[in-house]
Amino acid sequence: MAKQKQEPKTNAMRILENLGIPYVTQTYECKEFEDGGQVADQLGLPHNEVFKTLVCHGPSQDHYAFVLPIDATLDLKKAAKSVGVKSVEMIHVKDIKNITGYVRGGTTSVGMKKNYPVRIDVSAKVLSQMYVSAGRIGCQMRLAPEDLLRAAGGEWADLTQ
Repeated sequence: MAKQKQEPKTNAMRILENLGIPYVTQTYECKEFEDGGQVADQLGLPHNEVFKTLVCHGPSQDHYAFVLPIDATLDLKKAAKSVGVKSVEMIHVKDIKNITGYVRGGTTSVGMKKNYPVRIDVSAKVLSQMYVSAGRIGCQMRLAPEDLLRAAGGEWADLTQ
């Protein structure tokens, strides 16, 4: 019997497993970056359960990760307040891999190069499950919001406009 090829695990998956956090992955065909809405539609997922991870930097060039619904817009003032700085701005797309260790479209708040402060939008608190990137393009993971919060070492925050 032929052995089925197993997808390699990402840093995020290994961390979840080491913490004993259950998750389920879903893969999809993707040759280049797709936004969260396209991913949700391709997988047939409700948009309110699919979240994106955006990385910003503050005035002192410290970095922060913000996890919010795919159809929402990050409110930079609320984001800055949530991490206790005067302001934040999005990092440049070309810097994503260098800062996080992940590529655009595959960034997740778990297992980045460094342990940046993570804030997860409060809208996730009411969900029994949520989907975030599993750490590479073409792979999403489903887990409980509280489990993502624990694995990312994050805090809840109101992040959207």
